Amino acid sequence: MKKFILIGLLLGAAGMVCAQEVQEVKEIQALTPDSVSADSASVESLELVPMTAADSLVTEDTAVEITPLQPFYTLWNDSDLTDIELRSLDWSLQWLDTTDCVSVHDTTVLSDSVYKARLQALPCVIELPYNERVRAFIIRYVKHNPKQVARLMRMSEYYFPIFEEALARYDLPYELKYVPIIESALNPMARSHAGAAGLWQFMPATGKLFGLEVNSLVDERMDPIKSTEAACRFLSSMYSIYHDWNLVIAAYNCGSGNVNKAIRRSGGKRDFWSIYPFLPRETRNYVPIFIAANYAMNYGQEHGICKALIEQKVLITDTIRTTQRLHLHQLSKNLDIEMDELRRLNPQYSRDILPGGKSYALCLPADKMGLYIDHADSIAAYKADSLINNRRAEIDLAKMTSVNGAYRVNGVTYYTIKRGDTLGGIAKKFHCSVKQLKQWNGLKNDNIREGKKLKICR
Repeated sequence: MKKFILIGLLLGAAGMVCAQEVQEVKEIQALTPDSVSADSASVESLELVPMTAADSLVTEDTAVEITPLQPFYTLWNDSDLTDIELRSLDWSLQWLDTTDCVSVHDTTVLSDSVYKARLQALPCVIELPYNERVRAFIIRYVKHNPKQVARLMRMSEYYFPIFEEALARYDLPYELKYVPIIESALNPMARSHAGAAGLWQFMPATGKLFGLEVNSLVDERMDPIKSTEAACRFLSSMYSIYHDWNLVIAAYNCGSGNVNKAIRRSGGKRDFWSIYPFLPRETRNYVPIFIAANYAMNYGQEHGICKALIEQKVLITDTIRTTQRLHLHQLSKNLDIEMDELRRLNPQYSRDILPGGKSYALCLPADKMGLYIDHADSIAAYKADSLINNRRAEIDLAKMTSVNGAYRVNGVTYYTIKRGDTLGGIAKKFHCSVKQLKQWNGLKNDNIREGKKLKICR
């Protein structure tokens, strides 16, 4: 059993659209200008600018500073944000209290040189360059949404150790742990209107491609540990193709196909800021938001933002694996755990059912684990027929009998009343009594009508 500490996971809804379905890794080839063709179906979603404009986007040292992008966009405001960005920045969580934090919040806007110097001081592998677009999102986080940052700073205590452990095993930059901040606002149960789900917002096909079980009963995209493992595999595979982390992050948002087309249209350049004008609008904002999230999570305290207080109790949880078919209602009633709490601890079971047949993880409050182990069989038997054994394994087809065209289904014979039939005559044909016929069919008298059906339950 694996023991770890989680907050009660009382998270609000914050769905995000994320990485679109990718081609199988074995089919994705290193890109050259001649190896990618434009897809006319997606051209309409791109806002193209002349090649000379793209060439002017990048200075010789993009790690220090990016040339301001003013010629290619209007300065940021609320109406300029896509739906994905608004949901990324304007979400709400109810289980943390930020009152004390915002009372001392510093709303001062700093000079560009301070923001740039702070980004450059971060111990990161991924380049975090500064420009006016990045500045707009930094201000959005630390000035206009301090409660959001306060909540994320507190929630990161529970999720970042999971992310960092997996990133370390795959030798990936730790700053990738900020991707779920802009994908799901660290909500493991987040679902987007496009069908993406979980902390890392995998689409179903992408999740399956990277080893997650996704079906009607189980959705491991909601499992923080397994989805993080899958995300690391995805990010690692993308880096083996692009060898540039900002391009990997862009591909996570819009898919490798859109990134490949942008590279082609830029004349083969393989730098995010060089292909910036050729990317979908949402993706052009995605990397600046990622950079701003890095800044906000590392320098929030310098802006007077403190970690949100915890209103709900901290749960010490324990995880066990079981092959039993279980319904969370069985656990709720027998272990005295609220269904909402069980769902938050086991978000991957989308219909409250552990399918059984193979080993599945079950997360419970630690103080309930011993009780479950001692009574596992009786818990699995509790209302099993109505909760989990109510699916018929076999259905008998209607079979004709030799008695006047009657037919039999699942042990019951059905007879269609004909002209001249009486209850006594029908009872005689089927070797039963008139009283039995009345009981089986809810009849109060001997009156019957031609064309109606009678049940013979023997």
